[in-house]
Amino acid sequence: MFDLINFTNYMYNFVIYTVPFLLVLTVVVFFHELGHFGIARLNKVDVEIFSIGFGREIYSIYDKRGTKWKICWIPLGGYVKFVDDADPTSKADANKFSPNGFHTKSISQRSAIVSAGPIANFILALVIFTFLYSVNGKTTILPVIESIEEASPAMDGGLMVDDVITSIDEDLVTKFSDIPRIIQEKKTETLQFGILRNGSYVNLELTPEIRYMNPEKQSGELFYIGISGGTLEKNIIREKVSVIKAIGYGINDTYQIIHLSLSYIYKMIIGTESTENLGGPIRIAQISGDVAKNGILPLLQLTALLSVSIGLINLFPIPMLDGGHLMFYSIEAIRGKPLSEKSFEIFHKIGLGFIIFLMFFALWNDLNFLNIF
Repeated sequence: MFDLINFTNYMYNFVIYTVPFLLVLTVVVFFHELGHFGIARLNKVDVEIFSIGFGREIYSIYDKRGTKWKICWIPLGGYVKFVDDADPTSKADANKFSPNGFHTKSISQRSAIVSAGPIANFILALVIFTFLYSVNGKTTILPVIESIEEASPAMDGGLMVDDVITSIDEDLVTKFSDIPRIIQEKKTETLQFGILRNGSYVNLELTPEIRYMNPEKQSGELFYIGISGGTLEKNIIREKVSVIKAIGYGINDTYQIIHLSLSYIYKMIIGTESTENLGGPIRIAQISGDVAKNGILPLLQLTALLSVSIGLINLFPIPMLDGGHLMFYSIEAIRGKPLSEKSFEIFHKIGLGFIIFLMFFALWNDLNFLNIF
């Protein structure tokens, strides 16, 4: 029997989580492709298609220079196709030679055009962070313990309410968010906590406890000590910042996202970080929906985070990605000539296979995270 209430709830949740995700992704992809497009135009390269999405076309329009701007039904990416491209991957078409083609340009010009996509993502993130700091100012939550859970590592280790955590091992703690970050990095090691208590410094040892985002499958490790903070106004510093300071904070946030992302990838490769946290579109959609419930400003912050991530991923030296093209141009510069078409095809297939593998791996992680398997 058809259950209208369950169906309505399902559709409501689908819209709540999917729409913010697609909105954020579309903005990020648009600016990425706009970077390619803008620098291509500056280098007098004719652009045939500017597409948001893949598959069948929903709507299109031509500009004065003949570029077809279109929106397609599958909104999971986009591309810019130059006049002498054989396909959206920017493979040269020998039958489409043009003096204003992409493939007739110098290595430096092609590299600038390819690099412009990821750079546009970083600039978008910087603009968003600058706007958020300009509107909200900078909020710092002091590393002051406001509550401690019963029978937690923090209580067992001797931490007390109103303690100020100043360091963990040799890492300096200046704000509350430093605490879970450092603990997560250290895993379950016994940690030395530097504490400021009633004007005196105390050193305590704590061993974090492992908890799981998915307890049934024991996946998604979280390292927990059982403290909380940031609810009392006296422990929150709110600073109004100038535009110049906001730009500086925005640059720092962008750098920190890049640094933490590369650090996680490195640890994942050497086996010290679980690959279970590598999420795909389903998990991003879930996060987008949750964040959107808190308003437009948190959603903007997520947009900046995703923009940096997409820009960084595209710089990896994987064929089909921007970084793969830059790798080929570097080889061309060293050899004095481009790779043969056969070699390019081989690398292209390897890159495509690797990307498909990552997509399915991330999807598998998402489905496991949602307890579907």
